[in-house]
Amino acid sequence: MICKPSKLALGMAALALPILATPASAATSFIANSFYDQQHPHSKYGYIEWAEKVRELSGGELQPDVYTGTVLLAPRASLQGIRDNVVQVAHHAAVYTPSELPVANAVQELGFNFADPLIGILAVTDFSLNNPTQLQEWKDVGVVYLGAYNTPPYVLFCREPVRTLEELQGKRIRTAGSTVSAWVEEAGGIPVNVPSSEMYSGLDRGSLDCASNAANDLIDRSLWEVAEHTTLLPTGMYWSGPQWGFNPEFWAGLSDEQRDVFKQATAQAMTRMIVQYLGTADAALEEAKAKGNNVYEPGDDLMASVEAFREKALTNIYDTAREKYGLTNSEAVIDDFLATYEKWVELVGNVDRTDEKALAELAMREIYNKLPADYGVY
Repeated sequence: MICKPSKLALGMAALALPILATPASAATSFIANSFYDQQHPHSKYGYIEWAEKVRELSGGELQPDVYTGTVLLAPRASLQGIRDNVVQVAHHAAVYTPSELPVANAVQELGFNFADPLIGILAVTDFSLNNPTQLQEWKDVGVVYLGAYNTPPYVLFCREPVRTLEELQGKRIRTAGSTVSAWVEEAGGIPVNVPSSEMYSGLDRGSLDCASNAANDLIDRSLWEVAEHTTLLPTGMYWSGPQWGFNPEFWAGLSDEQRDVFKQATAQAMTRMIVQYLGTADAALEEAKAKGNNVYEPGDDLMASVEAFREKALTNIYDTAREKYGLTNSEAVIDDFLATYEKWVELVGNVDRTDEKALAELAMREIYNKLPADYGVY
């Protein structure tokens, strides 16, 4: 079910512990949290529908109580909420906790260079479930990673037209992640790192001139009301951190069969989520235009600035991972991710990109069925 905000719910959530089954027939209730609102793809498909699939596949043994929005946990608090067992599973964006998740954030630096969310979500999941350095990080911070999210390429929503480098000068732009922030600064803008939940208020009151996020937020978060000008400038994809991060004690307390249910439900929800997310983003642009918004292609100089920065970022990625995030094996980690991405370019090329069932089966075959039986049991 979708839990509604209430003082009682908040008070109970602070003391929440998983109710683990004792007899084999008893239900295992747990709290699942996504800080996005109910209509956002990460919540709608990644938590609400996912929870229904978990119930169905478990025959009612697993009973998720789903919270959406920020009533239970603020975006920056999700990781601590998982670790402290306030929730048993949650979405967490690692860009909000770079000091705790340096490996995930180092790999996220590559997001500015890629533009295929379907390949991205599968490659990130594969890497995050298998790379030894990344796996150690999940263990160290107290989370069991089960699957990725991936956004469509971010675009710019602005209060005034921003189509050229000249129009970008001095603009305060909400960004997520250091690479795009570095590009904004180099291009003459002012990067502002605030959660996506604060975009509307920032644009409304003028503390932000622009926000960078996926196009669906024009409608899902009503940004069309406060940002009448959208520029289709690709400013990277985001995937850092788990879409489904589990509390380790909760995960270890499950049976093998219950953990298999979560793997199956996650494979299905993850592939459905990204296919639907892409469709939602395209539809949102059309709906915003119908409401009177302007949608622009970027000017040549603005696009050239992004392309030049991509090349520089890729050239410097090993140094960035080592010097900024402290990865002593930066070459091994980054090369593993790049190889995994290329692997999925080939794998996805053999499947209908809109066939959610076929994509879920691919994810099960190539990722989840290959995990050891004791994956995540620390």
